[in-house]
Formats: sequence, structure tokens, C-alpha cells
Amino acid sequence: MAEALMHPWLQALILGLVEGLTEFLPISSTGHLILVGSLIGFHGEKAKLFDVAIQTGAMLAVIWFYRERLLGALRGSLGASLFGAASSRRDREESWRLLLNLMVAFCPAVILGLLLGSTIKRYLFYPVPVALAFVIGGVIILWAEARAASQRHPVRVHSIDRLSGLDALKVGLMQCFALIPGTSRSGATIIGGMFLGLSRKTATEFSFFLAIPTLIGAGIYDTWKYRNLLSLEDLPMFAIGLAAAFVSALFVVRWLIRFVAQHSFVAFAWYRIVFGALVLLSDYTGLVSWQ
Repeated sequence: MAEALMHPWLQALILGLVEGLTEFLPISSTGHLILVGSLIGFHGEKAKLFDVAIQTGAMLAVIWFYRERLLGALRGSLGASLFGAASSRRDREESWRLLLNLMVAFCPAVILGLLLGSTIKRYLFYPVPVALAFVIGGVIILWAEARAASQRHPVRVHSIDRLSGLDALKVGLMQCFALIPGTSRSGATIIGGMFLGLSRKTATEFSFFLAIPTLIGAGIYDTWKYRNLLSLEDLPMFAIGLAAAFVSALFVVRWLIRFVAQHSFVAFAWYRIVFGALVLLSDYTGLVSWQ
């Protein structure tokens, strides 16, 4: 097969670019990695570990993009003694609120992931379930945008600094849907946040911040769990994938912040529906032999 001739480093580059380009869009990076990996012959347990590991590159892109905001949060919460700069009471309160909200939102997916993660990977990490999730997710996005256009769910929270602990918990519960491959972590948190009354920009920014503990936690857990699959020979492949994910994700984060200020997610919804339908059709007709 042609896919067998593809060098592992080229596979890593392709998948790294796919990860970075899709992680923060509401189109499911995991779903795309599963589908593309199937096409280029990169699947199995090591592939699942690779997919999670290169998410670190996308997460580093968010840290770099929001480095001043994150340093400000640390400066405000930990105090001047460590950073050599004074911070006002308001800054400290907002910093602590952001960090606590991220912790609250992070916990539901951790608990559910530990309980159901292995079962989900065993039964749902395949192209056809992913394609079904693509289509269903696209329909939900269209529903959310229709509600937003008709102003049937008014925006309550216009800034990430005004997010309450209860709002953060609800967004965290929405993130649990992303355990289903093809759903999209960013899609679940952004669209879920919009349903909860967050502005599109606020939901998008909080989704970016929430990606940091989520992707770090998933990467550390899966790397440790599947450490016996790794060898020194895999380091160049992982490094290439991580670097490609970082560069492409940094481009997407910069672009998406500007995009959401003036556009809806309708285009992404139709992309999900059409792409998912094509995968299902190709599988049904036998045009593509999905692994």
C-alpha cells in the first residue's frame, strides 16, 4: 500500500499540522487525527499516544499567545515577592478568579476521563463513530447560532473576568462531551458556553485557557500510561509533530480571535456536516477502506 511507503517523520509532520490547525476550531482535532491517521496508515496504540502528545504543541501556542495575560495572572495571584511587581487588589481578585475557574472547569473531564477513557478509546476511536459525531456536532452548532441570531439566549457574560464559578463548572461539564472523538473540545466549550450565556469571544478565550490544564493533564497521563510503547527512536517523530502543531496552532489562535469578533461558526458547522457525511458515504460504498 502507498501509505506503507510514507516515512514516519512525514506522517508526524502531517499529523502535527492537522493537530495545530484543528485543535482550537470547533471541528475536532482528535476526529481529524483519527481520520487522517487512518488514511496515511498511522494507527494503533502508539498512534493514540502520539495524538495526545502532540497536543502539547498546540497548548504551548496558547501559552505563548497569552503569555502576558498568564504572567499577569501569576503575578496577581502569587504576589510581588516572587515577581518583583506590585499588583492591585482588583488584579489579585481577577487573577485568583481566573485560576480557580480553570481548576473548577478542568475537574469534570478529569473525573469522567479516568472513569470512561479506556472504554471510549476501545469503542469510539474509529472513523465511522467520529464521522457520526462530526455530523451531530455540526447540527448542534447550527442550532446554537440560530438561537444567537434570534437573540433567544441573551448574553450575560461579556468578559472572562466576569465568569462565575458556577459558569466555569457548567463549561467544564460541557467539555466532558469532548471525550467522544469527533465532538471537539473547543466546540463543546465554545458552543456550550454560548448556550450558557457567554459571549462568543468570552467563550472562545475561556476555551483557549481551559486547553492548557486539559491538554497538559491528558498528555502526562497518556504518556505515563503508555510509556512502555515509547523508545528513543520515537523522539524525532514526536519532536516534529509537536513543533508542527505549535506553529500551526499559533497561526489559528491569532486568526480565530479576530474571526469570532465579526463572524459566526456556521461555516464550521457545515464543514463538519459535509465532511462527516462524505466519510460515512465513502465507508458505505467501500470507496475508502477506513481502518
